[in-house]
Amino acid sequence: MRNKGISALVCGLTVGAAVLATTAPAAAQADRTAQTGPRPTGTADIREQLENIPGMTVVSVTEKEGHPLYSLTYRQPVDHHRPGASGTFTQRLTLWHKATDKPTVLYTGGYTLASGTTALTKLIDANQVSLEHRYFEQSRPTGAAGKDWSKMTVQQEAADEHRITKALRTIEKGKWLGTGASKGGMTATYHERFYPGDLDAVVAFVAPNDANNKDDSTYERFFKTVGTKECRTALNAVQREMLVRRDALLPKFEADAKANGQTFHETLGTTDRAYEFAVLDQVWNFWQSGTAADCPTVPDAKKASDDELYDWSKKHGLSVYHDAELGENTTGPYYRQAATQLGWADLKFKHLKGVRHYPDIYQPNSVLPPAMRGSYNNSTIADVDRWVKTRGQRMMFVYGENDPWSAERFRPSHRDSYLYEVPGANHGASIAKLPEPQQSRAVATIKRWAGVK
Repeated sequence: MRNKGISALVCGLTVGAAVLATTAPAAAQADRTAQTGPRPTGTADIREQLENIPGMTVVSVTEKEGHPLYSLTYRQPVDHHRPGASGTFTQRLTLWHKATDKPTVLYTGGYTLASGTTALTKLIDANQVSLEHRYFEQSRPTGAAGKDWSKMTVQQEAADEHRITKALRTIEKGKWLGTGASKGGMTATYHERFYPGDLDAVVAFVAPNDANNKDDSTYERFFKTVGTKECRTALNAVQREMLVRRDALLPKFEADAKANGQTFHETLGTTDRAYEFAVLDQVWNFWQSGTAADCPTVPDAKKASDDELYDWSKKHGLSVYHDAELGENTTGPYYRQAATQLGWADLKFKHLKGVRHYPDIYQPNSVLPPAMRGSYNNSTIADVDRWVKTRGQRMMFVYGENDPWSAERFRPSHRDSYLYEVPGANHGASIAKLPEPQQSRAVATIKRWAGVK
């Protein structure tokens, strides 16, 4: 149930299986040709061009590795379907500009504005546009519109990125590649589906694809096969023992929460519910962030003392969901999206039968304040899944063999699109960790898409 993305993980590169080359649709190519014009030569020219884009504001300019880094805001409609009647908000983004004829990487972490340089940007020596997802941190409407969560959808964010891409392609004339990891990889894929003429290619890392939220059999198979039988058995035993010893361990959890100023009144409601939710996430988090090399550290569940069991769990996957983390100004918007469009893994936890107090708790609405909860609709994600399989072009997906989020994945078409799996990798899977010859093939494909040698 964990948050699907951590911005630091985006710096890893990853890839997949081959097929035939295609070109962008003729209309998109014509549109891009129409955007060409005299190329600026200096920083002052770029700033002037940015300031001449309607709705774009240059907040500041700093230097990064000898090139200007522009901090920007861009005025967006709250509702792209009714732009004149919905009001506007400002979306934060940055442009790291090197040269107008270099390729440009459009990067979204899927959450707040990330400051790092992606591995894709380094690989092809590209300009980089980084943006903040709508309704996260400062990229939110004010007043009542900021509390209308119905406008935080896959389609609305794709439209945000479409307008930004169209505006900045008047300056950056090279190839454009979209990228992101985890929720950022999902967001890049959604952008490509709804506006396939914007980008020349997409490279998405560890991007979950819950095309059928009612069927979690793939996740269930993952947890029956990941790692070794000995490690799986030991992890399940620890998770069960954490609930068997609830009376002894809950006071430790409550003491930690009090010391850290963590409350649960607006979200999970009680410390008992929060404790159970944290335990349910434990095995998932072990594999998301750890590796098989961590298996020898798993304690003997029956022999470990209360302190040994609890202390090990805190270091290896016990996640605490609390009010300050889950509100509208933090990670709450992600869980709102999961509850309404992105889906979630509703695991059966058969090994925990008889020790759970809240059998229906493991779903995103459980960790949201009442005003942010919503009803799930599968239609959009199912549509994206079909489109990627049949019509997507120049798309690369990189997954980790031992990453739970990689269990339900995108399957690209045979239109110059590829899928790679990094052996033994977790949610930080990257192209750099691919074995040969897959790594060289992936790098060569990306450079070809970017038009660089």
